[in-house]
Formats: sequence, structure tokens, C-alpha cells
Amino acid sequence: MTQQAEASRPHIPLQDRLRQLLEGPVALDKRALLGSLYAEVSRCETVAYAAGWNDALATVRRGPRRDEDA
Repeated sequence: MTQQAEASRPHIPLQDRLRQLLEGPVALDKRALLGSLYAEVSRCETVAYAAGWNDALATVRRGPRRDEDA
């Protein structure tokens, strides 16, 4: 999924998304269910990882703090 498509997707907490997968209208076999769960957790990890990098880059762009000014 591209970042643009990811941004347009509404944020659903992981617990709610997992509940949707488990209680959805279509019964999934074990392999399909595990594949769906793996994809969802991987997507959440990717979003969290990117957010961490964005935070780190924003910190670097602000420059070092000057403690001697205090």
C-alpha cells in the first residue's frame, strides 16, 4: 500500500481491526486468518516505524538544543 493510500485509510485501532477480522462476515480458514493478522500487524508496525523516523527527522531539522543559553 502506498503512503498516500495509507494516509487516506481511516485509523482503526489494532484491537478493533483484529476483532473485525476474527468476527467478520466471511469465515476464514486458519491460513487465511493468520495471513490477514500478519498483514495487519505488519502494517501497524510500518506506520509506527515511519512515525518514529518522522519524529527523529523533525528533531534533527530543529537543530541541537543550546543548554548554555539557559
